[in-house]
Amino acid sequence: MNLEKEPLKVKLIRGDSVESFHRVHIAICDIKGRVLMNAGNPRYKSYIRSAFKPFQALPFISSGTLEKNNISDRGLAICCGSHNGTTLHARESFKLLWESDLDVNLLKCPIPTGKNSPLEHNCSGKHSAFLATCQKMGWDRESYLEEDHPLQTEIKRRLADILRVKKNELKSARDDCGAPTYELTLNQMALLYAHLSSSEQAELEKISRAIIAFPELIAGDGLFDTELMKRSHRQIISKGGSEGIQCIGRLGEGLGVAIKVEDGSKRAK
Repeated sequence: MNLEKEPLKVKLIRGDSVESFHRVHIAICDIKGRVLMNAGNPRYKSYIRSAFKPFQALPFISSGTLEKNNISDRGLAICCGSHNGTTLHARESFKLLWESDLDVNLLKCPIPTGKNSPLEHNCSGKHSAFLATCQKMGWDRESYLEEDHPLQTEIKRRLADILRVKKNELKSARDDCGAPTYELTLNQMALLYAHLSSSEQAELEKISRAIIAFPELIAGDGLFDTELMKRSHRQIISKGGSEGIQCIGRLGEGLGVAIKVEDGSKRAK
C-alpha cells in the first residue's frame, strides 16, 4: 500500500518573502509498526545516527554490567546522550569508566577540535558503556567498534529482534565517532521509539526512565532534546541525530515519531 504523501515544508521567511525551504518526512507508528500518520514518505531511508544510542545501551544492561558496577541512572543516561562536552558531561563519562576500572585512553571516540580529552566528545558516554560491557564480558577492548566484535554483533541482534527483521537485512556504516550505525526507514525508527516509550520491555523502560530523569545529560542546557524533555514535564523522550534526524516518544503510550529533513538541516528539525 502506498502511504506516501506530500512532505512538510519548513520555510525560512525574510520580510514577506520565502528565502529558503526544507522538505521534511515524518512517520508516526505504534508498537505494532503500523503507520498512524505521516508526511512525505514513511519508508524514506536514512541512517539513524545518534538517535540509535538508547538501543546501543541494551547490552550494557543485559550483560549485567550496569548492576555489577553499580552504575546509577545518571551513568545510564550519559551513555544515551549526545552531550555538548561540558565539565558535567565529561565527569559523568569519567565516573562510568572509573567505576568499571577502565582507563580513559581506551576510548576510541576522537578528541573534539579545540578540546583536550575524548571525554569531551559528544559520544563519550556511549563509548564508556561499550568498554565497560566488554570488560564485564571478557571481550577485546581494542576492537570494540568493529562490526564483527561480539558487542556490536549483540547490538545488531537486538535491533533486528525489535524490528522483526533478519540481521543480514540491516545495512550499516560508520558513524562519526567510529561506531556502527544503521540505515533504516522512518517507520522503523518510529517503531523503535514506540518500543522505547511503551514500558512493555523492562530494559527499554529502564533506559527511557533514565533519559527523562536526567535530560541535561542527553544534550545540554538550552539544547533541543534537553529543553523538550524538561518542558514536557519529563513525559517526552527526545533524541536527535545528525543529518536532520529526530526521534520522539511519549512515555507509556507506545507511540513513536521519526523525522528526517531531506537536506540534513538541523534548523529545520
